[in-house]
Amino acid sequence: MYFIKNKVLLLLSLFVCAAFANAQTKVSIIPLPKVVLEKEGSFKPGNTIYIVAQEASLAPLAQHAEQLFKEAAGVKKIIQSPYKKPAQKNVIYLSIDSHAVKHDEGYVLDVTKASITLKAKSERGIFYGLQTLTQLIPVGNDKSIPAMHIEDEPRFTWRGMMFDNCRHMFSVDFIKRFIDQLAYHKLNKFHWHLTEDQGWRIEIKKYPRLQTIAAYRNGTQYGPDRKKDVDSIRYGGYYTQEQIKEVVAYAASKYIEVIPEIEMPGHSVAAITAYPSLACNPVSFETGKPHEVRKVWGVSKDILCVGNDSVFTFLQDVLTEVMPLFPSQYIHIGGDEAPHDAWAKCPKCQQRMKDEGLKNEAELQSWFIRRMEGFINANNKRLIGWEEIMQGGLTPNATVHSWLGVKSGLQASKMGNDVIMSPYSHLYFDGYQAEPAIEPLAIGYYTPLDIVYSFEPRHPDMTDKDAQHLLGAQANLWTEFIKSESYFQYMVFPRMDALAEITWTPKEKKNFNDFEQRLQTQLKRYDKMKIHYRIPVPQISAMYSADSTATVTLENKTGSGVVRYEIDAEKVTGTSPVYNQKLTIKPGQVLRFASFPANGRQSSTDYFPKKTRKK
Repeated sequence: MYFIKNKVLLLLSLFVCAAFANAQTKVSIIPLPKVVLEKEGSFKPGNTIYIVAQEASLAPLAQHAEQLFKEAAGVKKIIQSPYKKPAQKNVIYLSIDSHAVKHDEGYVLDVTKASITLKAKSERGIFYGLQTLTQLIPVGNDKSIPAMHIEDEPRFTWRGMMFDNCRHMFSVDFIKRFIDQLAYHKLNKFHWHLTEDQGWRIEIKKYPRLQTIAAYRNGTQYGPDRKKDVDSIRYGGYYTQEQIKEVVAYAASKYIEVIPEIEMPGHSVAAITAYPSLACNPVSFETGKPHEVRKVWGVSKDILCVGNDSVFTFLQDVLTEVMPLFPSQYIHIGGDEAPHDAWAKCPKCQQRMKDEGLKNEAELQSWFIRRMEGFINANNKRLIGWEEIMQGGLTPNATVHSWLGVKSGLQASKMGNDVIMSPYSHLYFDGYQAEPAIEPLAIGYYTPLDIVYSFEPRHPDMTDKDAQHLLGAQANLWTEFIKSESYFQYMVFPRMDALAEITWTPKEKKNFNDFEQRLQTQLKRYDKMKIHYRIPVPQISAMYSADSTATVTLENKTGSGVVRYEIDAEKVTGTSPVYNQKLTIKPGQVLRFASFPANGRQSSTDYFPKKTRKK
């Protein structure tokens, strides 16, 4: 359900927010570190910088620092001097110090006029410290880094994003750039969704029809209507095992763990199309026609037949090829949205229930999950599944991915199972960022930046014991209507910034108004990176007089450029009037407005007053 959100701000609240923002640090770091102490002076990178890696293991990170200062600070000459301190100024010291830093992913960063010192317990901590250092380098011409002391460590061990490559494919190069951004935001888990109803995206050499048949569909839904908005263009592809290895190795170099998802028993129409014997019926349970790779979005009733032993042979063969490709301790098996209609009418499935003493199809699904978990555990891996794996009983070692809300995550933690929070209400980045009328087509939901930022992974009913099983949080991007790189970036950024702060920054330091201020600098960095982020629309506040005339104030949230507007016109363009004072909107008039930042782009065009939704 979509809803329109009107933000009418009181003058008092605006004053308070402004006062708070001015009291915050001038440093625009996202995610905000645990401790930031600003000092007098600054480190001014000259034409030459010395980088000292005081342990041999830090040599690759010294190279990373070298690249950082060449690209971000414009330093022309960098001299690496391993294992010893040069006498010159303009020195950057990297060192492992388990006494100064206790957290495996933590770091301590000190910037003075003469030097920058970065200490950590591990190489991973040094890497995260360098990401912070990147954001300390100003975007403008003056590259002076303000003197300061930073102590930092993450709040959660699981800081992740899921990328659905099944509905739409993206190049390996683009996936690598996505991984770069995960690392830049100090996220450390890349959940890679590789199999679906609409396409099988990972090469399995023992089953070649997964490449020739399951990887392609003969049409794609392009609009909201599943019956009318479907083309007939063949679409698909897959990643070879060599490409998978390439991505995993690249992620590892950025201290990111890649977790593959192989969906079962639902969301398996593509595999069933390639090998129809995997289903309960030789033809589609839904259509009565031969199975085909699904063209439309939504949930299919065609799922794997758990009464058929050959299904388990297939899945075990697949996982036997998948697991060596991913060093991660986890295998995600999905387990979500698996209607039991076919099982209820399948003689084999009903016989399985009888043989195993199962009361219903929900218990049959639990039996299926337990059997697959046994195989996964036997191969020294751990199972993750969406919260539906709790239906019919939860296995003791499974990690629950809570997405329908947070209650399942709370319940699982109280049962002693590890939990990852990913509620669609806050962390599904395929959702609309404003009302649908002013945004590109999305799958549904309403997850604007402030809603994302407001999410708290720890449920208030979690005890300290329960919270030990809370690994962290993850945002998910399903790509039904996301088929271009620019639209992908539009949906991810800057919501990824909010995710980073949710999972890294101490709860007590989070403040959305301060975050918005820091985000303005981040958007300038995105411009430099050529990231097609969503430009925030101006924030509107209105005060009404007795005759329903509205006095409207517009606030530019981009940090650059101008706000333009029109009254009783359909479009706002680059030649529309520039907003520079309060506007008077009479009853019956419609105000339209948009941001025009310095990057030459334009935000979505918002309007006022909002239409009243009929009940």
